[in-house]
Amino acid sequence: MDVKIDPSWRKVLEDEFDKDYFKTLAEFVRGEYQHAIVYPQPKDVFRAFDQCPFDNVRVVILGQDPYHGPGQANGLCFAVGEGVPLPPSLQNIFKEIKSDIGSQGEAIAKSGNLERWAKQGVLLLNATLTVRAREAGSHQSRGWEEFTDAAIRVLSEKRENLVFILWGNYAKAKGVHIDRSKHLVIESAHPSPFSAYNGFFGSKPFSKTNTYLSANGLQPIEWL
Repeated sequence: MDVKIDPSWRKVLEDEFDKDYFKTLAEFVRGEYQHAIVYPQPKDVFRAFDQCPFDNVRVVILGQDPYHGPGQANGLCFAVGEGVPLPPSLQNIFKEIKSDIGSQGEAIAKSGNLERWAKQGVLLLNATLTVRAREAGSHQSRGWEEFTDAAIRVLSEKRENLVFILWGNYAKAKGVHIDRSKHLVIESAHPSPFSAYNGFFGSKPFSKTNTYLSANGLQPIEWL
């Protein structure tokens, strides 16, 4: 697997690419693409980083795995490409946007392409960047978590006044790498239909994010 990643991220994560765990991970992922159906496409594995350079990050939304159904995963957590039916978790995210910041949320529910968020500084980062088709969690504990932990850690250390949105226990566990004296951490249940009614709905992460950004002299995110 060739590591083709935005230069700003390559600079701050350069040491990771030389570590044994990453070399083992790269060999594993390369073999998976050769012998199985794996998502997302190779060119999109590091898309979250490519769409949101290091110095542009204002918000981090953490997911778990890429979608494992055909045509869904596009390298941005929770997002799908144009014309792809909205997965249940993304439907619930749009419902919360509508409830949180206005009825115009219906307008964006037609498209699951969240590139518009990434371009504004929202890093849409899955903890695991690849997955086998129809096998959720199949690439967990192979090294991706260590790599994405490093990305979170370097953001926490080198940046200030970021917002980290952690949905579900898997994302919350990665919050140990965040300096909460420098950044805002918003935690709630996952938007999955299995948990959305246990604390995701009504958590207002989008308005809380914008309130914090504005209070620190930063441009709020246009979620709609």
